[in-house]
Parts: sequence; C-alpha cells; structure tokens
Amino acid sequence: MKGSKTTILTLAEKCKSILASNWQAQLNTIKADAKGSKGSIYTSKVKYILKKGKPYLWVNEKDMHNVNTIIDDRASLAVASPFPGPLANLFKSMQKLPARIAITGNVEPLKEEKALLVAESLKEVMLSEQRQIDEAPHTVSSVLSSSNLITTSRSENLKELLDGVEEYGVYRFNLSSCMFIDGHGCTHEVDMETIEASKVDPLAFLSAKLIDGINRSESRRRALVLFCFIYLNADARDAFMLSVDRKGFDVLAKVPSSRSKDGISEYVWKQFRFPFKEEAHDVETFCHQLVKMEEEAVKKVSGNSGLT
Repeated sequence: MKGSKTTILTLAEKCKSILASNWQAQLNTIKADAKGSKGSIYTSKVKYILKKGKPYLWVNEKDMHNVNTIIDDRASLAVASPFPGPLANLFKSMQKLPARIAITGNVEPLKEEKALLVAESLKEVMLSEQRQIDEAPHTVSSVLSSSNLITTSRSENLKELLDGVEEYGVYRFNLSSCMFIDGHGCTHEVDMETIEASKVDPLAFLSAKLIDGINRSESRRRALVLFCFIYLNADARDAFMLSVDRKGFDVLAKVPSSRSKDGISEYVWKQFRFPFKEEAHDVETFCHQLVKMEEEAVKKVSGNSGLT
C-alpha cells in the first residue's frame, strides 16, 4: 500500500471539502442584551454556500444573530461531514459524532447589490448539482437516485432561500482560524494559509448523495463487507460507507473485538481506509473504481485469479 501522503487528503483538504460538502452549519455569535452584556453565546442553524473559499451565510431576519453581530461581529461556525440516513442512525447508536470542523472569524453583512450577486451564485450551485445528476451515466445515477432526496440534495435544501417566503440577511464569513475534529473527537489546528491554498475535492459536492446511495443498498453494503475481507483481511459482519474523496473512501465496519464475553466474541465498529490505485477526479470515475474493486474481489473469492 502506498504511503499515507498519497492515499489520504491533507487536513487542509479535508477541512475545505467538509465546507463544500455541506450546506447547513451551526452559527455561534455573542449575545447582546439591553445592558450591553456579551457574556453568553447564541447558537442556531443557518444555510450557506462556499464561494471562492469563503462561506456565505443566509440568516433569517428574525434570528438573533442579526442583532448580535451589529454589536460584535465575531463568530464561529461548526460544520460536519455528511452523515445522512443509515449513517446518522449508526452514529446515534454509537453515541459518536462524525468528523467536523470548527472555524472562527467575523461575519460581514452584504449590501443589497452584493447579496444579489451571491444569490446568483446560489442558483448556479443548485443548477450545477442538477446538471451533474441529469448527465450522469447509469452506473452513477443508480447510486445517486438511491439516496434520500430531502437529506442529501443541496438544491432541495437551499431552494427555500430563493422562494421568497422568508426574508434573509446574507453574510460573508471571514475565516481567521480552523480546527479539524476527527471521528475520535481529537482536535487538530490547521494553518489558514494551507487551507486557502487547498482545492475542494471534486467529489465533495455530491458526497452526501454518494454515501447515502451506497448505504441504502444491501448489495452495495455487502460489497463493502467483501472489500474488508479481501483487501484488509478483516472479518466484517456489516459495513457502511463513511466518507468519499478522489483518493479513496473510508468504511465503518462491524468487526470482532479483541475482547470476548463468556467465550463469545464481541463486535465493535472500526474505521478502515481503502485507497484507490488512481485518483477519481469525478463521480463517474469513483463509481467505476468501486465496480472494478468489486470485480477483483469476486475473482479473488472464486479463486479464478489472484490480486497483485
């Protein structure tokens, strides 16, 4: 297997891709009361898009953030990597959180003209997602269409920002620091210059659909179990796709624990990394790589040929 530098994304790339893969974040601002006291934090969920490396937030006009930021524009934003459908239920049962980022900075309200330009960018983001889905070959569309539309579609979740039912203020979030929190809860500070220089992973924008589409299919999940056995010699009882990127994918698999109870092996959920031999620079290539890996694994099991 190749060295870690070539088989996984850098922390900066992971942070950038988490920002690009989601559209909902938890915004935290400092409360401002009538006495001018700013001792506590107000938190609510907001929708956003990533434009030229910066998050642009839509804050409902009734939200307290609008008042808070007039007094103090400092803010923080928490964004999780996609964990839709069955994966969300698994995390809940494990009492764990997915990988996520926490960024700090200040929020800058946009004047009407700039807000309209950002709204145009929002429309393009939504149209781009739809184009990719419409133009996808069968191998890809079968995976994407298996996902839950409500929980994995960026355009479905962002369209309310344009329908005119609610009024929103648009803010630019200017980053000053970033922290990556892995699946074990360990925090890693990431250099801002490195993040600014990093590019968004090409699979990030459709990663929620890919993950959910795979996890909702019994046959695709059986393939993940097979991958664990063939490529990593891990005897998995079940498996879920955890994350995807151009260099490979991560799987959560239920494998025997080193401990046993009354002579019976217990099972634990463990994360495994599967690197690609060649990078997948689009969703079609990613799906093709998965099919190729499955074909190789089946051949190995049947004994028709060996793997190099």
